[in-house]
Amino acid sequence: MSITAAMPPAKERPRRPRTKRVSSLPAIKLSQLLPSHIDLRTPLKAVLVCEDCGTWVSITGMQSKVQKLVPHHAGKAYVDAARRCRSSNRRVEFDMTIPEWRLALTDAVKEASSRQSTAVLPKAFSPQTDRTLRARAERTPAGRLADWNAVLPRVADADKNRRAIPAGDAPTEGPAVPLDTLHPQPPTR
Repeated sequence: MSITAAMPPAKERPRRPRTKRVSSLPAIKLSQLLPSHIDLRTPLKAVLVCEDCGTWVSITGMQSKVQKLVPHHAGKAYVDAARRCRSSNRRVEFDMTIPEWRLALTDAVKEASSRQSTAVLPKAFSPQTDRTLRARAERTPAGRLADWNAVLPRVADADKNRRAIPAGDAPTEGPAVPLDTLHPQPPTR
């Protein structure tokens, strides 16, 4: 899209919100949050999970005196109404250092991994299913061949009955029913 005289150029906007407002709610202390709800890997772009709306929100003013949550909306973008979260501009107190946060995060990961079950227990079978599976496992190739040979005469009888012409008059109208299997040949040139 090209810029025309009818469209004025966009005004340069500040990179960070620079509002002086601070929420009247008490400050969020990092030590009271779960270590997995804080991300301090890049300290100048720190983020945490908002206690009220549960969204990840960046912390502004990392190099100034007051650190606070960026103003944000509580609902999903383009789905819910644009409603400002009440924890917007809420102060954040850094009462733990980055190494302490990393240590707490590794402890939390170890604790969570120790809680997870490693053994997957199979679903119990019904007695009929158990008998069927055991019988299937005990069958040998010779046993399967004997079972197939026992069924073959009944299959041959069914095929013979299927090919037999029924007794009675032949249909008077319509084409004759072919009794032989048709094998189409490709056309010759």
